[in-house]
Amino acid sequence: MKKIGLLYVKGSLPMFETFGNLPTHILKNNGMVNGKKAHKELDGLIIPGGSIIESESVKKTLMIEIRKIEREGKFIFGMCSGFQLLANQTDIGRKSPCAIEKKGLGILDVSFSPMIGTDRVEAEIIDNSFLTEDLVGNKITGFHCHTYGNITGNAKPVLTSNVKRTDYTNDPRELLSGVRNDDGNVVGVMVHGALDENTSLVENILKFLDCKEDNILSIKNNNQKLLNQIKREVGIETGVKVKENISNDSYNDLYPRIIMIASTGSDSGKTFITTGLTGILKKRGYKVGVLKVGPDIRDIVPSLYLNKEKMERFSSIKIGSLGWKDLFDVLEDIKGHNYDIIIIEGVMSVFTGILNEKIPFSSAEIAMASNIPVLMVSPCNKGGIETAAVDIAAHVDRMDKLGINTAGVILNKVYDEKIAESTFKFIKSKTGIDFLTLVPKVKITERGNMPEVEIKLEDFCLNAMKTVEKYLDVNKILELAAKPKFKEYMKYKEILNRFSS
Repeated sequence: MKKIGLLYVKGSLPMFETFGNLPTHILKNNGMVNGKKAHKELDGLIIPGGSIIESESVKKTLMIEIRKIEREGKFIFGMCSGFQLLANQTDIGRKSPCAIEKKGLGILDVSFSPMIGTDRVEAEIIDNSFLTEDLVGNKITGFHCHTYGNITGNAKPVLTSNVKRTDYTNDPRELLSGVRNDDGNVVGVMVHGALDENTSLVENILKFLDCKEDNILSIKNNNQKLLNQIKREVGIETGVKVKENISNDSYNDLYPRIIMIASTGSDSGKTFITTGLTGILKKRGYKVGVLKVGPDIRDIVPSLYLNKEKMERFSSIKIGSLGWKDLFDVLEDIKGHNYDIIIIEGVMSVFTGILNEKIPFSSAEIAMASNIPVLMVSPCNKGGIETAAVDIAAHVDRMDKLGINTAGVILNKVYDEKIAESTFKFIKSKTGIDFLTLVPKVKITERGNMPEVEIKLEDFCLNAMKTVEKYLDVNKILELAAKPKFKEYMKYKEILNRFSS
């Protein structure tokens, strides 16, 4: 039987994509598979994306095994953060005045530095390797989802991606997105979904392994067992087990229920709350879908880390020319996935972009067009608790005029619970909303408490779960979610009139 390993350490995303349903065994930090050293037992290794470099979660014993797998001529496929692990080093200091360099294994002679990419992409194969043999000149599809995507060095290129945007700016060009070692048995790639969306790459791996029909069937069967095993845990090495699925017809009849987490501005804690809510629902046995308004799908990576669901083609809801799929198509696509509930994370403020004549260009318009209830978050860390209360009341007033259902209000990053509770009477008198709650300011000791910087997924995610479970009524949020009903987008002039009235 052919055995293909999947690296399974803190900070990795083993279910972010299915890797062509090839992995058959998980490889942890002890470097062992079936009680034997990995380099003796495995025929190849897949290293997924995530925050492996930032988390510094790969220990010396495992590093030794990875190097031995490479030296024996077996294949290694590194995706995104897995690619960075195989490289020389990665500068993760995107918001630091100086470089913060994390060393890799040095198997691939390249280094990484900050460059954000979140496009759906088409990439061209430009050289042979175990992955790309006889495919030079062919195009593949997938998506970028990285913060440190600038690649420099001397390793032989195998892939270049045609991108539209980087670092939040329209800048169409061709970028290096994949390299190989000299022998061609180790490849690092930045194009997520490359194996899932391009069967020719999977066929090349099977050919490299000299797989016959019975080998292929065995791989598929063992992959299904592996996926079932992985999905029984929330996150990785958290000790949090998933309860038996409690789905019922009231949640998955045609459309699942949906709720949007939106806010009064950026840095409000939308990602933190979305992540914690997703993790708690997963723990309870719900199948949860997580979507993002706009192109920055990095924001829902922590949720997918806990949730063990893959990034889908419909995970990014298009606003203007930004993002992956139009709302109507997204709603059509989610029908067949048997989600119990979907959480949509908004972009910036709920109103950011609403006065742009491109329709839709804001979270508010997405909520309006599909009758999705909105849970509004207002942060208290900048202007204070009273300002947060005034902000949320003003936002809900405008949302009411636009016909948006504000289902509840969360005061986030609260530094004094008594003051926050004293504002609830004011908020209720101004909005009529009954679901009012607070979340205290959470101290995360490790550097990086948001996906934008050097995040350690396990710390961020477990703090989010713990906080949401303690402070939010998850059962009530389930009740507030509703099935969507798509309608035409409101015309720009009508939005302007209602918003300004």
